[in-house]
Amino acid sequence: MEQETGSGMEKQVAAMACAAMTFFYVAILYAPTLILRLPPPNSLKQFMIRRFICASISSVVSLILCAFILPITSREMSYLFVYGIRLDHFWQAVVFPLFLTSLMYAGSFALKLFLLVDSWKEHVSEGRSLAAGCFNNLLQNFTAGISSIASDVLAWRNYVVAPFTEELVFRACMIPLLLCGGFKISSIIFLCPVLFSLAHLNHWMEIYIRHNSLLKATMVVGLQLGYTVIFGSYASFLYIRTGHLLAPLAAHVFCNIMGLPVMFARRSGMISLAFVAGAAMFLWLLFPITRPDLYNDRTNNCRCWHGYCSWN
Repeated sequence: MEQETGSGMEKQVAAMACAAMTFFYVAILYAPTLILRLPPPNSLKQFMIRRFICASISSVVSLILCAFILPITSREMSYLFVYGIRLDHFWQAVVFPLFLTSLMYAGSFALKLFLLVDSWKEHVSEGRSLAAGCFNNLLQNFTAGISSIASDVLAWRNYVVAPFTEELVFRACMIPLLLCGGFKISSIIFLCPVLFSLAHLNHWMEIYIRHNSLLKATMVVGLQLGYTVIFGSYASFLYIRTGHLLAPLAAHVFCNIMGLPVMFARRSGMISLAFVAGAAMFLWLLFPITRPDLYNDRTNNCRCWHGYCSWN
């Protein structure tokens, strides 16, 4: 049975540091106008660039704070390794978590397949080549996606800045702190997602101002908080099991691209069947495909997954 270790002081230090990083990650987003008294941004692009800078500063500060708190005992290992920032087992940390995560989107892929078949049928009925229609459709989607990421500041936020900074703060920094503080793994998998979801509460005011509806803002943020808790638990699980930051990062980017999984559709029960089959396969492979030995050359029974820090 899993037991907690570490003294009460160690746990308090770790918990307080995580709470401080959560608060700072959100508070610094409002620093340009509330503290620095900068004029309001003239455009969405300027507004988002300010936030990119603030989120980056928050990530760097969190990394430095953890470096002061975590007592690394091995001179052979750098702090980057402790944070899960590694180049070894690169492809495993990307491919395996992506495959595992994609299973939860079996319904979404099935729906896209049905839509693609409908598009093919439309091309055939209009006398156009099936192969040409398929190629043009895929080419247009690929070109549109690349163009969106390259030119859309919101795409940069959703697919680059937000996943990278959030995984640095809420996984790479917080999880080693909590593990070394003596928290149980099960407690960490619950605690980190709660802090992760609370960091999204600032969206409530933004949605309320935009739509001037208390009910809509509450419902949207409530759904978002529920989703972030679920995903945060999964991302924390990936990080603890693999010891590789790329694992939750790849899953985070993929989920942001795909959105919420499609569980059912009016047109066909096959969508729901695909979702259930994918979810079942996900649960079946969850532990086998995240075995620590797939992502690390050596493992041990230390209460920290990396085994290179301990409280004196």
